Amino acid sequence: MSAATEPALAKPKPEDEEGHSHAVPLRVLAAVWGTLVILTWITISATRMDLGSFNIVIALTIAVVKSAYVVLYFMHLRYDRPFNAVILISAIAFVALFIGFLLMDTKGYQPNVIPGYAPEIEASRSAASH
Repeated sequence: MSAATEPALAKPKPEDEEGHSHAVPLRVLAAVWGTLVILTWITISATRMDLGSFNIVIALTIAVVKSAYVVLYFMHLRYDRPFNAVILISAIAFVALFIGFLLMDTKGYQPNVIPGYAPEIEASRSAASH
């Protein structure tokens, strides 16, 4: 076969490549890092306030947002197919939801698991028995 009769080799498209990389601007990475630092500060500040069972909701919501930022920007999922990002963030949110339900359920039996954990309950029980 001559060069004129050979089929032309298809040049691969950039999105078809397996080992592609993304050059993310430093300002984007710095902004994401700053956002993660601020969210960490908010998490620490929220632990100093007593909001009851709402503390768990705040902590898990911030954890989901922080993990989404890490996965989307530092693991470059933001530049992949959008469906992959939606699936991963949904999975993280469902894990946080399940952990939240689990932790809300522990409130009912926590004083019985750790003796002395809830002194006001034990004090009211001992006062009622006298």
